[in-house]
Amino acid sequence: MFGLTTASAPRLAYGFWRYREDEAAPALAMLARARERGMDHLDTADVYGGRETFGGAERLLGALRRRAPSLFDGACLATKAGVEPGSPYNSSAGHIVAACEASLQRLGVERIDLFYVHRPDLLTHPAELAGGLDQLVVQGKVAAIGVSNYAPGQIAALADALTAPIATLQIEISAAHMAPFFDGVLDTAMQRRIPVLAWSPLAGGRLAGDDAALALVQSKLAEIAHRRGAPLEAAALAFLLRHPAGVTPIVGTKTPERLDACLAALDLTLSRAEWYAIVEAGLGRPLP
Repeated sequence: MFGLTTASAPRLAYGFWRYREDEAAPALAMLARARERGMDHLDTADVYGGRETFGGAERLLGALRRRAPSLFDGACLATKAGVEPGSPYNSSAGHIVAACEASLQRLGVERIDLFYVHRPDLLTHPAELAGGLDQLVVQGKVAAIGVSNYAPGQIAALADALTAPIATLQIEISAAHMAPFFDGVLDTAMQRRIPVLAWSPLAGGRLAGDDAALALVQSKLAEIAHRRGAPLEAAALAFLLRHPAGVTPIVGTKTPERLDACLAALDLTLSRAEWYAIVEAGLGRPLP
């Protein structure tokens, strides 16, 4: 349903966090390329599109859908709500319901395939948030619920209050950001059988760039990529795909060549030794 990684088939998702509302032509070209290469999970959020243009990325997707509806056939369209400029977070039931209705209008759809709570709101009780989310599911405005940037306890508290299941978990994770391997987030996802999506899986492009702070892990990724005859981006994403949680990296590149380099990860399976070597390089120390 969601076009995500499974035990038998690794997948990548395509994200629109880099796009502004006025970038219809390049966004359409990249969307067409992504769909042609089998990417059918499309990720956005109401806050994407620039600080001055709240909802810009959703309006862009709505315009693309009107212009080329066939590119959305069979694709899962995911968006997020709960980041409120000036608050900064608001997951009250009233805000979540209103935000969903606004997203429906901007996207030009009657139902959102996957609707995330973007970040935890510490001032909203899980039961109140669950009431708003369940209302959206019952009304048919949302097909499935996801959470983003949630800690293990926050996942459990919301899951216990919801009638609808938590269908996905989106977190920051990469060879440059390994905390979820150790803080219980991935363990919770596996325990609850919640598929995981990775945002910023190339550390915002820094893993494939020139960043002195990441030199050690970049070197290890480059070594493995060279030995395997693959792009560095592929090695970095294959690192995430190797984890048993079934991680789906979300790539947001606006460059066709970089997208192809990322997709090469689907044909690369790291060995256990290679995987742990990347972990040690990322941590900057040997594992005990």
